[in-house]
Amino acid sequence: MRFQPIGKTLTCNGIARFTFKGIGLGIARDSSIIRFAPVLSFLILAIFQIIPSQAAIPEDPAFGYPAPPANVVAKDIPNDAGKSIIINWDLSPDDIKENKKFIGYEILRSTSSDTGFVIIGSATAGSSQLSDNETVDGVFYYYIVRAVMGSMFSESPPAGPAASSQQWFHLGRINTLIALLVISISIVWYIERAKKGEKLFIRKIAGLEAVDEAVGRATEMGKKIFYVPGTQDMDNVQTIAGVTILGRVARLTAQYETPLEVPVSRSLVMVTAREVVKEAYLNSGRPDAYSDSMVYYLTDDQFGYAAGIEGLFVREKPATVFYMGAFYAESLILAETGNSVGAIQIAGTAMPAQLPFFIAACDYTLIGEELFAASAYLSKEPKLLGSLKGQDFGKLCILLAIMLGVIIQTSGLYDFTKLFIVR
Repeated sequence: MRFQPIGKTLTCNGIARFTFKGIGLGIARDSSIIRFAPVLSFLILAIFQIIPSQAAIPEDPAFGYPAPPANVVAKDIPNDAGKSIIINWDLSPDDIKENKKFIGYEILRSTSSDTGFVIIGSATAGSSQLSDNETVDGVFYYYIVRAVMGSMFSESPPAGPAASSQQWFHLGRINTLIALLVISISIVWYIERAKKGEKLFIRKIAGLEAVDEAVGRATEMGKKIFYVPGTQDMDNVQTIAGVTILGRVARLTAQYETPLEVPVSRSLVMVTAREVVKEAYLNSGRPDAYSDSMVYYLTDDQFGYAAGIEGLFVREKPATVFYMGAFYAESLILAETGNSVGAIQIAGTAMPAQLPFFIAACDYTLIGEELFAASAYLSKEPKLLGSLKGQDFGKLCILLAIMLGVIIQTSGLYDFTKLFIVR
């Protein structure tokens, strides 16, 4: 007696064939067991109703192969630094939501179109793209995309050859290049005009116009001037702008022989401020009036620094106080204390959250970019003036572009936003 899967036919002579649930039962006619065939058949039927049919019927290897992905294309990624190739393909017809057996795709790469393919990455079901970011520029590669469903897979024909390369220009950022050229050309043009002696118009900044008045008042009263360059280090652009203005104030104090004190909260700011003040006194012809004790270090702690300056204000009762740089929560503490002792206060910062406190407690306030424009405004240096005017021209162009874009976009004539997309 033996069992055979369906589809197999017994051809031996003298054999009777019975089939139950995909099982063939062959019994010789001349066997004495023939009379027990009905009983045996019943037992076999009962057994194979319990045992799953897969135990008797092996999976057909030819069944369940997914359809391979089509139109596989490999090409260099444009506008990049090289070493990358992008592979695109059409989804396999078996890649549908209803097909839970479909796993995804495997991408194979080789430098030969015939052999040597190895898996370099995978993509989930529904994906039709993969970037190979581990290529060598100038080397040609071939790619195969393999569709995987269960334990079966099928492969696309090799696609390629494709080689990666780097590009000099990012064509998706031409608009940025145009804007950069416009601003750069305008800056150079204004610098050349300033070098020729042409007077460039810069609107008056009240806070800077009042510097001479504030220093003169302190001289008349015979009291000190305090200059606070903020709480940040020299890597902050606001601190740099504050130290630049300090040079202008130091020149005036040197000419008027007015006492100047500069308490700082960073050691590097102390060293820089000392050099700036020393140079200002030297250029004013008063190097003997300079002393390193004019610029001194208090503490790095934010509120410890504020408390130290607050104590100095109360004891010394200065006539003039300058706040130029980056400030945080200590701004109101300092400005309120300076106001309480009756000092003229001129502040400047680009910290939006602190501007209301300075405006409320100080006599003059440089708002935002006025702090950065102060160096050009005070020195009248052609390069600084030209840079300032060139930047203002760039801002004017941006403002006009926004106004023009609002009109065009609102009227529906053209999608103006496309000109400002940076890829």
